[in-house]
Amino acid sequence: MRSQSRDNYKSGFCAQPDTKEDEEKSGLGHDDVFCFASNKNIRRRFLRNQFVGSLAAAAASNPRAALAKGPKSRTEGYEVQRTEREWAYMLSGAQYTILRNGGTERQKSSILNTFTATDQVGTYVCAACPTALFDSADKFSSGTGWPSFARALKGVETEVIDPISASLLGREVRCRTCGGHLGDLFKDGWVYVGTQAFETGNRYCIDGAALIFKPADGGADIYGDTPPPNKMINYEQSLYRSKSINSKL
Repeated sequence: MRSQSRDNYKSGFCAQPDTKEDEEKSGLGHDDVFCFASNKNIRRRFLRNQFVGSLAAAAASNPRAALAKGPKSRTEGYEVQRTEREWAYMLSGAQYTILRNGGTERQKSSILNTFTATDQVGTYVCAACPTALFDSADKFSSGTGWPSFARALKGVETEVIDPISASLLGREVRCRTCGGHLGDLFKDGWVYVGTQAFETGNRYCIDGAALIFKPADGGADIYGDTPPPNKMINYEQSLYRSKSINSKL
């Protein structure tokens, strides 16, 4: 056999039949060339493919369990500190379920989902504390059934997780002051052509019950756990909050 230069065949060793006896043994013609990939390169490709495949399978089956750390406490490290009994007294059933337990409201169950950036001008604050979270100018209609925003104010805290989990499940967003769960941040803003989300690439998908809308003109606060007009949802009301505000809507 007449060997070829390894510099010309970096992936392995190549050879060419040199004698008639070599041709008969190999089954190749005199001008044919055949190559052997190096064991090192084969092993490297195999291990790489196995690792990528295992990582993808783990992420697809349970991304958070495979790659993300456990959930951060909703109490430790936050400025506003209350006992769960105090939170339960202050918040309505829907507010408590979402803000303190990380629950999700039903689609189209909040009056805030019907609000627009132009018709309702003001600020959306946390229902558990007065922290400003979203500006009405950044609100857009996503068609998902939950209030959506293209940007957040400084009062919003975004979960720090690995990119795979973030792309598959989104990132949790909380109130930076009290730790209350608000919803999730998705990087699919590009889908909403013609909106501000298309420009930012972000869609903050927020539970309306976690918010209170404060009109810029000084009007009455509007609680997000209030159902839309002509829709009845019997949420357990807060013992702390006056019911007179909701009765006007």
